[in-house]
Amino acid sequence: MNQEKENMTTNHSQHHKAMKHDAHEGSSHHAMMIRDFRKRFIFSMILTVPIVLLSPLIQTLLGLTVFLSFPGYTLVLFGFSTIVYFYGGYPFVKGFIQEVKKQQLGMMTLVAVAITVAYVYSSAVVFGLPGTLFFWELATLIDVMLFGHWMEMRSIMGASRALEELVKLLPATAYVLQPDGTTKEVPTAELRHDDRVLIKPGDRVPSDGVIIEGQSSMNEAMITGESLPVEKSPQDPVIGGAINGDGTLTVEITKVGSETYLAQVIDLVREAQASRSRTQDLANRAAFLLTVIALSVGTLTLVAWIALGQGLTFGIERSVTVMVITCPHALGLAVPLVVAVSTSLSAQNGLLVRDRAAFERARSLDAIIFDKTGTLTEGQFSVTDVVSLDDLSDEMILQFAASLEMLSEHPIAQGIVRGATERNISLTVARNFQAIPGKGAEGQVDSKQIKVVSPGYLKEKGLLPQNDIIEGLAQQGKTIVYVLVNDQLQGALALADVIRKESKTAIATLSRMGIQSMMLTGDNQHVAQWVANELGLDDYFAEVLPHEKAAKIREVQDRGLTVAMVGDGINDAPALAQADVGIAIGAGTDVAIEAADIVLVRSDPQDAVAILGLSRATYKKMVQNLLWATGYNAIAIPLAAGLLLPLGILLSPALGAALMSISTIIVAVNARFLSIKNES
Repeated sequence: MNQEKENMTTNHSQHHKAMKHDAHEGSSHHAMMIRDFRKRFIFSMILTVPIVLLSPLIQTLLGLTVFLSFPGYTLVLFGFSTIVYFYGGYPFVKGFIQEVKKQQLGMMTLVAVAITVAYVYSSAVVFGLPGTLFFWELATLIDVMLFGHWMEMRSIMGASRALEELVKLLPATAYVLQPDGTTKEVPTAELRHDDRVLIKPGDRVPSDGVIIEGQSSMNEAMITGESLPVEKSPQDPVIGGAINGDGTLTVEITKVGSETYLAQVIDLVREAQASRSRTQDLANRAAFLLTVIALSVGTLTLVAWIALGQGLTFGIERSVTVMVITCPHALGLAVPLVVAVSTSLSAQNGLLVRDRAAFERARSLDAIIFDKTGTLTEGQFSVTDVVSLDDLSDEMILQFAASLEMLSEHPIAQGIVRGATERNISLTVARNFQAIPGKGAEGQVDSKQIKVVSPGYLKEKGLLPQNDIIEGLAQQGKTIVYVLVNDQLQGALALADVIRKESKTAIATLSRMGIQSMMLTGDNQHVAQWVANELGLDDYFAEVLPHEKAAKIREVQDRGLTVAMVGDGINDAPALAQADVGIAIGAGTDVAIEAADIVLVRSDPQDAVAILGLSRATYKKMVQNLLWATGYNAIAIPLAAGLLLPLGILLSPALGAALMSISTIIVAVNARFLSIKNES
C-alpha cells in the first residue's frame, strides 16, 4: 500500500514538473523565435542600407551615380544581397521545404519562391544576363517579411502568456508541518495527500486542500475571476495558487499533481486551444486555396507580360509582387489567434471551455434551460416574507424567531436565522430552548416565551388564522411558520429557496440578446410558477424527475430551437449531454465534468450569459479577421499583377510585402481586443 502511495506521489510530482516544463518550454520556444526574427531583421536592415544605395535605380533617383558607382560595385551588391538572402531569408526557405514535405503549400512557399526568383534572376544579371537588378527589392522584401513575423510572434506570445501565468501561480516550495510542530520546506511537486502545510499571510496556496486551523481571506481572482477576497474558515476548501490574506492557516492537502484545479484548467485550456472548429477548418482551406491562386496567378502574370512584350524583367517583378502580396499569413492566423485569446481569457474568468465546437454553437442559441435549485436559486432556505398579525413589527417578529432558532440545526430554522442576518437584525441567544417534536421549537428570548411552530400545531390548538396574504404565500409553494409570543399569535414567516440576485440580471440580459429563458425543477407547480414569475422566464417545467430532464431538453429541441442546458453537472448530466451546449455551473474545484461542454467555476447564472457573449464576440472577431485577411486580396492582386499600369499605378514587391504584413498585424491586434462582455 505504501509502495502504491509512493508511486502515486511520484506520478503527481512528475506531472507537476511536466506541467511547468511544458509551459516553460512552449514559452521559451516562442521567446527564442521572437529573438531570432528580431536578430535577423536588424542584421538584414543594416545590410539593406548599402544594398539600396548601390542599386542603380536608387542611385539614379537620388543623383548619386557619380559618388557610388565604381568598378565591381555589382559584385559588392551581390555579396551583401547573398548574405541577406541566405541569412534573412533562411526562415522562409526552411519553411518552404517543410511545407513541401508535408504537402501543405502555404505562406512560406510564396515568400520563398518570391525571394528565390528575385535572387537567382538578379545574380544571373550580375554575371552577364541582360536585365535589371532586383537586389534592393529582395532585401527590402525580406526586411518587411522578417519584421512582420517578429510582430506576429510577439502577438502569439502575448496570446499564450496567460497559460504560462497560470503555471506560475503555484509557489516553488511549501512549508509542511512535522509531528514535532516544526515546519520543513519542501518542493511543491513533492507534496503528498494528507500533508499539512502552513500558509503565512501573503503566501500562495501550494496545492488544493481543506483548512484545518485558522481564518483568513483568499484572493482567488487569477483563478476564478472573483475580484473580491473570499472569507475562509476551518473546513473550507482552498485552491492551489490562491493568495492568502492576513491570517495564518493550516491546510490539509487533498489534491496533488494532475488532480488539482489548476492542473485541470491548464489541460482544458491546452485542449481547447488545440481543438479545431468549423471556422478554423474553413480558414485553413481558404489559406491553401489562396496559395494555389497566388502561384497560378503569379505564373500567369509572368507569362502574360512577356507575351505582351514587356520583357522578362517586368514580368518577374509583377509575378514576385503577386506572390508576396497574396501570402495567406494573415488568414492562417485569423482564427488561431482569436481561439488562443478567447480560451485564455475565459479561463482567467472561471469560464472553462471543454469543446470548441460547442462553444462556437453557443453564439446561435435560441433558448437556455436552467436547472432551478442551486442554479437560479441558492439551494437553501431564507425568509421571503414576514406577515404581522398583531401589534409587533415585522423586524421584531423575525428577531424573536431567529433568536430562538439559532440553537436549532433544522433547515427551516437555519433559513430563519439566515433571513435575519440578511436584514442585519441583531439576535439574542435564547434560554431554555426546547424542540416541539415535528411541530417547531420554544424557549425564552428577552424574558418572553417564544414559539416558532408549523400550521399543524396551530390547527391542533384551534388557532390557525384565516389570512388572505398567508394563503397567497402558501399557494406559491412557500413554507409557512408561525410566531407566538407568550402564547399570543403575533405573525407568520414565509420561507423559500432564495432566488439569486444575479439570476434576474442574467434573465433580463438574455431577453435583450433575443434568447428564451426556461427552467427545469422537481418542485411543484406553485413553486415553479412563483420562481418563473419572479424572474420573467419564458417557460418552465415543474415536477420533473432527474431522469426526465433529458426528455424535456429534447422536447424543446423538437420546437426547432438550439438549446443550452445550465445545471450542476451531477444529476443534470444526461440533460447536459442532450443539449446542443451543456454548461455545468458552480463546479468550484471539480472541473472534470465529462457531460459538460463548458464548465463555470462559480454558481453565478451571469457567467452563463458571459460565455454566450464571449462566443458571439469571438465569432465576430473571427469573421472580421477572415474578411480582412481575404478581402484585401480582391484589390491587392490586380494592383500587384499590374492591371492598372495604363493608369500609371504600379505596386513594387517591397510595398506589396508591406501591405501583406500590415494586414497580418491588423489581424493580430484585432484578436487582442477580444474581451468578455455581454453582447446585448
